[in-house]
Amino acid sequence: MRKFTLAAALAALLLSSSAFAGSSDKKDEKKDDKPESALLKSQTSITDGSVSVEGHSISYKAVAGTLVLHGSGDKEDEPQVSMFYVAYMKKGAEPGKRPITFIYNGGPGSATVWLHMGAFGPKRVVTADDSHTPAAPYGLVNNDYSLLDATDVVFIDAPGAGFSRLIAADEDKSKRDEQMKDRKKAIYSVDGDGHAFAQFITQFLSKYGRWNSPKYLFGESYGTTRSAVLANILENENSVDLNGVILLSQILSFDTSIDGPQFNPGIDLPYELALPTFAATAFYHHKLPQQPAALEPFLEEVKQYALGDYAQALMAGSRLGAVQKQAVAQRLHQYTGLPVDYLIKADLRVTGGMFEQQLQGGDDITTGRLDSRFSGPSLDPLAKDSEYDPQSSAISSAYIGAFNDYVRNKLKFGDGLQYREFADIDHWDMSHKAPGVNGEALQSSTNVMPDLAMAMKTNPNLKVYLNGGYYDLATPFFAADYEMHHMPIPASLDANISYSWYPSGHMVYAHEASLKQLHDNVARFIEQTDNVKR
Repeated sequence: MRKFTLAAALAALLLSSSAFAGSSDKKDEKKDDKPESALLKSQTSITDGSVSVEGHSISYKAVAGTLVLHGSGDKEDEPQVSMFYVAYMKKGAEPGKRPITFIYNGGPGSATVWLHMGAFGPKRVVTADDSHTPAAPYGLVNNDYSLLDATDVVFIDAPGAGFSRLIAADEDKSKRDEQMKDRKKAIYSVDGDGHAFAQFITQFLSKYGRWNSPKYLFGESYGTTRSAVLANILENENSVDLNGVILLSQILSFDTSIDGPQFNPGIDLPYELALPTFAATAFYHHKLPQQPAALEPFLEEVKQYALGDYAQALMAGSRLGAVQKQAVAQRLHQYTGLPVDYLIKADLRVTGGMFEQQLQGGDDITTGRLDSRFSGPSLDPLAKDSEYDPQSSAISSAYIGAFNDYVRNKLKFGDGLQYREFADIDHWDMSHKAPGVNGEALQSSTNVMPDLAMAMKTNPNLKVYLNGGYYDLATPFFAADYEMHHMPIPASLDANISYSWYPSGHMVYAHEASLKQLHDNVARFIEQTDNVKR
């Protein structure tokens, strides 16, 4: 994920612009002359294939296509989005008993090429485990860990990303430009995005006769934010009960993000929740003063310190004495490998970007953000923060190159069209109206924990499965764990949430051993919750 579309606006949290852009400048110029009529109707390309999953062969039908979403109220006849998807459906399965899982990445505004080509599609691109993948040709292999053994899968590209496009259909260019502004304002937002995905899913269920199938959501990164909003919309606006919500590299409350707490003085929680990931990363790169024998027992110790003495020290603020501050800095040095003097100068508060720049900075090396196992040459050794993500640079070209070849040659879709890694988003509206709030009050900092809680309370059978990587500096695993243990749900629903952690990063599946674990865990979760008698 080399490009971070909203890096400035969202402090680089997570991860051209006209409809169905072609590859030439002349085509781009012609798009201004008239609207693209191909966007106004659904497109479909159907192919057949087979995949071997852990020794079992599965034949499937692949559908690459688009669904057209319309507005609401007085705009319900107005086409607004052409949403691209690739669905893989097992041949010979009974639709009413076969689970179906809707899968998407985050961004916001990211295509779903990552989960498609790295995790659960029938083909998987081969990348280096923790270093830069060599340039093309890229290896595309049978995916032994595709989820097709447990569920049909639908990979969905967010509006404006991949082959998905916003639609402005007026013949008059000036009016079309105004329409496009309106589309972006309405859809490039927490709530607009959630409603777009809800409309896509209900349309898909109708088109393919899947209303009686066990249904799952699988979101990664900002896709977990989307899943919380989407689950509540589906449950309580569309009467679609879900069997399960699967979350990977979660962020539900943006007050837990380690990317930007320096802009929010007095909020120290992100520093506490990121400390175990700092420790795991220092452990991986052998930067600790005393290397522990094993990772997980070490992390348990760090977590206890983070929520105990460290939290109390940060809460003291300027009341913390010099001797106490020195003692805390010494302890943080033991857990992070960062110099004591640096920690004191940082006032015991180190952001993700600072840590990535400093951990291996003595060798002019920057540590990865999405996956801190990765490293790369520092762009500016004197910078305060890291200026790029070595993991994104290491694997993005392989994913994009492999998918562009695969979708055109195997799935027979996209000829003459541009596949966009990210939507062209100028502004993403992070304001959100939480369920149960009267009037027009919006959150000043996005927190969708109430949305997922509402979905769980109104569907008390709903199961939630949280997965994360120890080496994820974008959405630290302990922050996700903290969010789940602070969900506004009754104690009786706590048992509906399960957890798994992996020795990998944000894209857990980029580490093949972790991909196998992730597949086996998710397949087991679906089997245990699909309500099908076996």
